[in-house]
Amino acid sequence: MSVRIVPPAPPQQGNGGADNPAPRRAPAPRRDASTQMFEVVVPKGVQPGAPFALLAGGQRVLVTCPPNATEGQKIRFELPIALLQKKTGQASKMADVKLAYDKDGWTRTIRVTDMKFQWVRMDDKGDVELNKRFHAEKSAYVRKIDFLPGEDIRIRSGKLSLVPASEAVVDSKIMGPDGREIVGYNDIASAQVQNFDDKAEWFFTTCAKLCVEWNEGHMRMNVRRDYLLSDSIDAVMSLSRKDLRKVWRFEFIGEIGIDAGGLAREWFQLVTTEIFDPFMGLWQSSTVNQMCMQINPASEISCPEDHLLYFRFLGRVMGKALFDRQLVSGHMIQHIYKHMLGWPCTFKDLETIDEEYYNNLKQLETLSKKGEDISMMCLDFTVTEESLGQMETVELLPNGADVEVDNDNFPEYMEACLKYRMLGRVKPQLNELLLGFYDVIPEPLLTVFDFQELELLMCGLPNIEVEDWKRHTEYSGEYETTAGDHPACTWFWEVVSEFDHEMQARLLQFVTGTSGVPARGFGVLQGNDGNIRKFTIHGIEVGFCLYPRAQ
Repeated sequence: MSVRIVPPAPPQQGNGGADNPAPRRAPAPRRDASTQMFEVVVPKGVQPGAPFALLAGGQRVLVTCPPNATEGQKIRFELPIALLQKKTGQASKMADVKLAYDKDGWTRTIRVTDMKFQWVRMDDKGDVELNKRFHAEKSAYVRKIDFLPGEDIRIRSGKLSLVPASEAVVDSKIMGPDGREIVGYNDIASAQVQNFDDKAEWFFTTCAKLCVEWNEGHMRMNVRRDYLLSDSIDAVMSLSRKDLRKVWRFEFIGEIGIDAGGLAREWFQLVTTEIFDPFMGLWQSSTVNQMCMQINPASEISCPEDHLLYFRFLGRVMGKALFDRQLVSGHMIQHIYKHMLGWPCTFKDLETIDEEYYNNLKQLETLSKKGEDISMMCLDFTVTEESLGQMETVELLPNGADVEVDNDNFPEYMEACLKYRMLGRVKPQLNELLLGFYDVIPEPLLTVFDFQELELLMCGLPNIEVEDWKRHTEYSGEYETTAGDHPACTWFWEVVSEFDHEMQARLLQFVTGTSGVPARGFGVLQGNDGNIRKFTIHGIEVGFCLYPRAQ
């Protein structure tokens, strides 16, 4: 697709002398000198009001076809000059940088109408896909939060929902306390293509700019060790959003100690360890990965009066920890990190929540594609939940118990199941968790990370003992008889040993879904059934698959 830059109109000059001046024309309306106008032909097949993507000045942007335009017609739009120009004296070529997000076919780009980030999915021809009906391989959803004033001025409210990924947007800039722009699109695009360490440093440097200066006030957190959680909740939940970005100093009442950083580290670890403890009833171990924690849908039973307060508190604590370069204790299930980032959740993510449930739906999808009559399964748009031995039927849509699942509406059934497992099942808890987190961290600041990097940033790089890893590894398939003596296995461990901590953690994330290592080492690594399942290297024939994959 060709895009033409429209130069500014030349100044009007007279063609007569002083005694015979040329007739004056009404001056054209002035265009903002900080923007550059582009002209493009509406691509074939694009309807009025529909979006299409293109490259303008080296940047991938999303343009919406005007209501009065049709395919083949020329339209014009403007982009900020700062978005297109290189920064003088810097090696980064901003004119050639675009956001390098690309996950499951979804790409984050910039929307011309308001300069906000938006997810789009491109087809094989490079055009924006506009699938309206659910597709297991192509459809994705992103959580959306509408912030609302709270009853308490210090604590805002919000409404959480799950929308198609193409409808989710986020600002591409961050404003400072004085109203000036601290971070813009160029900064985010430049940081996003850096390595993890450089991203993290950019993130923390920007957080320091948002931090309230010491002379404007700081917070002293006095807590009793025996009543750590209750004292901490009272202290943190009494703070305004501005207070959350002030410097905190901790004191354990009755103990001698000056907080030079050590007490803060201890507080974050102790508080998050206690609140993630399954015995609290707020979180539970994932059935797929015992190292990861997931929200307990029945948390209200454990804390009937204030279970949502705990989630708002935890969100604030995790946000403050990230803001202050502290670590939290507790690896969460993958899709929660995606919700925190505003990343697309796909049907494949359901496998990380409940593998058996995912496989059952896949089998039904296979039957439907083969033309089998799935109405014979006697399914409807409901799910059954068990709580304290009691079975409860939950409708996936209004009057879902009266809607029979058949071949025609099966895509909608899969969509409803995905939305319920991704959000609906724990919507009140997740809503509070995210509201608390965003009380501290501006959402645009997180757009430079993927969900695996966010886990590493919040939980830290694990202390991986490669020899322990290797010692507790099993071999199967082509490597079953030779075990670790096969040349490919020897090369594998040589490469892993040469990896830095980040790459070792990423390999562990790729295989197990989390960077967490059991406290007793790889010898007690658990599978999705809760039993010990050692790390396994499975050899296959070259013709079957050329690339490594995790199961």
